[in-house]
Amino acid sequence: MGVQAAFSRAALQLRDSRYYRDDPMVHRVLGVRRLPDVATVSRALAAADGDNVAELRHLCRQLVVERLGALGQRRVTLDFDGSVIRTGRWAEGTAVGYNRAKKGQRSYYPLFCTVAQTGQVFDIHHRPGNVHDSNGAEAFIAACVEHWQQALPGIQVEVRMDSAFFSDAILSCLDRLGVEFTVSVPFERLAALKTLVEGRRHWRNLDAEHGYFELRWKPKSWPSRHRFIIVRNCVAIRDKAPVQLDLFVPFIYGYECKVVMTNKTIRAREVVRFHNGRGAQEGVFAELKSQGQLDYVPTQTLAGNQVFMLSAVLAHNLNRELQMTARSQTRTTTTQRSPLWEFEQLETLRRKLVQRAGRFTQPQGRSILTMSANPAVQDELLHYRAALEKAA
Repeated sequence: MGVQAAFSRAALQLRDSRYYRDDPMVHRVLGVRRLPDVATVSRALAAADGDNVAELRHLCRQLVVERLGALGQRRVTLDFDGSVIRTGRWAEGTAVGYNRAKKGQRSYYPLFCTVAQTGQVFDIHHRPGNVHDSNGAEAFIAACVEHWQQALPGIQVEVRMDSAFFSDAILSCLDRLGVEFTVSVPFERLAALKTLVEGRRHWRNLDAEHGYFELRWKPKSWPSRHRFIIVRNCVAIRDKAPVQLDLFVPFIYGYECKVVMTNKTIRAREVVRFHNGRGAQEGVFAELKSQGQLDYVPTQTLAGNQVFMLSAVLAHNLNRELQMTARSQTRTTTTQRSPLWEFEQLETLRRKLVQRAGRFTQPQGRSILTMSANPAVQDELLHYRAALEKAA
């Protein structure tokens, strides 16, 4: 009964479709006469299987590859990271993972591959919530890289990863595939490297705030040496101990260090900037969850939840595709590999263009939408329509 009650409460999110199921604009955009009711959608998700998941994954990959191929880019930058999708109920494939806020909560922990140049999700490797970041990563990363190399021969693939993917197997695989990569190093767990960093006396200037040095090094169990870049910056840490006087706030000054391993041959400053650019992936995850319902688990079946997740990803990718079709590229390739467009989030487009008052009339049997005469909205809508007609 507890599981049934939980699913009843969760179904309210699917039941939101009741509020727009008779909207003629939605019917026209989707090319249907009516929308399925909530029960039909729920049954369709529950009946989904592995073939449906595979077809959606293929469609996502195909759309992203076609866009980058049309841009004629010589490089593609792939960022790999996992993101937790939590649920308060049981669902197939979920597991209890580490969660300080809600201990015992079940979750999925999919591994995402995103493309930095377009901010789109290329593919997802679905996993339960109790696995390490690197679980199944080697095969998934290799499959993504090989797909790009086969689809766009001659393109240079770059990969950025955090310290969870620091392993000889993964990095050797990327080397064999001819991929340029940077990966964060968990140097605090490598005693020999930590000793080298602590004993270093001469640091070169990376910029006004950071120092660095390089070395060729390897963990003891690895067969060959690699390029390591160690970066530090001086930080002020507030002393939390009680003080007698309130005339000042005491601080303890020390250094924070991070280590990046790479097979790139460019300057250290450019390597660090390139690696730091992977932080933009967190913005993609945030938009997917807050505006694309990626963090919603609608069914008890694994395949149904995978279909729902891939549908959220597809909506996000199509939103980016719409803006790339309707707008000119605003950036060239930067060291950080920032997106080539300044994208608006889905929520912004909804507020500006979709969530507006209007009235439908049907003179001579033809549906006409009447809206307020706002020049900005009119220009934006007509601009998108013209761009889509030209693309078609």
